[in-house]
Amino acid sequence: MGLRTKTALVIAGIAAIVAALIGLLVHHRTADQQHRDAAHAADAQLVQALQDRIAGVDSGALVNPPDLPAALRATVIHRLVRATYLQDPGDPKGPVMWAAARSGDDILAVRRSYAPQAEALQRLDQELLGSGAAAVALGCGLGIAVAAAAGRRIGASARTAQRISGGDLTARVTPKGKDEIARLGEAVNTMADALSARLEAERRVTADIAHELRTPVAGLVTAVDLLPPGRPAELVRGGVDQLRRLVEDVLEVARLDVPGVERAQREEVRLGELTRRAAAATGREVEVRVRRDEVVQTDPRRVERILANLVTNACRHGAPPVVLEVDGTAVHVSDHGPGFPADLLAEGPQRFRTGARERGTGIGLGLTIVMGQAQVLGAEVTYENPPEGGARATLDLAPRRDRPA
Repeated sequence: MGLRTKTALVIAGIAAIVAALIGLLVHHRTADQQHRDAAHAADAQLVQALQDRIAGVDSGALVNPPDLPAALRATVIHRLVRATYLQDPGDPKGPVMWAAARSGDDILAVRRSYAPQAEALQRLDQELLGSGAAAVALGCGLGIAVAAAAGRRIGASARTAQRISGGDLTARVTPKGKDEIARLGEAVNTMADALSARLEAERRVTADIAHELRTPVAGLVTAVDLLPPGRPAELVRGGVDQLRRLVEDVLEVARLDVPGVERAQREEVRLGELTRRAAAATGREVEVRVRRDEVVQTDPRRVERILANLVTNACRHGAPPVVLEVDGTAVHVSDHGPGFPADLLAEGPQRFRTGARERGTGIGLGLTIVMGQAQVLGAEVTYENPPEGGARATLDLAPRRDRPA
């Protein structure tokens, strides 16, 4: 149930309660006033009848009426007072206001029809019910209007927060007013500013470290070539090559973090051929299957970089066979290992985070580069663990949101 519905229901409920309370109050006040007025009129008629009886004038009053209510009869007999009594409106004889008193050994009584008062009260109840229903409808409409306005403002803050979480650190909320929703928008803006500053500081530190390491690493590469052949030289050369690749990856991540620095150079190419070329460039044993080939307009160098990283990740952390399957504008990279870690499936690749124990360790730059290059291409990369086992990463060069309807 959305905020708009909840707010409308709350306001409608409050309007219904207020209308019911006011209706009950008006009903009881009116009924009491009618009862007092009718009793006063009956009593006045009874007094006149008593005076007429003393004067020997026939007033039309009832003497010892057999249908006098028992409660009224007992009252005037035992207490010797004038009394009034409203006969049950549900009685078949209809609502009647009685007034009675002792006159010698007799009981003198008058009765007046209470039907006009009962009908008037019924009409009042109908009017109160109609006005109450109108108040509830008005309250519901007011609730919907208020909730819609608040929902639009909260929705704008939520959409901005989603854009920020998606990487658009320039997104901001335009607060309106000084209420809690405006403070929420200001909090989202403050969070975005802090996050942007923190990521920028992280990017600069990462880029600075990588730049500082680039020169000594280049010197190490040159020095390794001067070592005499042998097992020690091979070990040093392997470590230096790994360090050089790491520095290059860090620099690439730093470039991808800056919007507008990396731009795709697009050209038309058959995706099946591009996938075979990328698989061959990795130098690893992979199988390429083309289920449905298409011509795509993309940056071949970046696609090869993405596929190479996905293949390397599958070979390093998965198990053979590693298969690249081309299906239209998508390429699936599958292995038969233990699958992707749960945190990667839930949160996506995270740089500088070690991998799950069952998939080995790393600092997460390979898949981070994959995501960054995919953003430059406007492509989409998804990760899943198929029911049959293993892990599968999918590069879609024409995501569903970009396809014509």
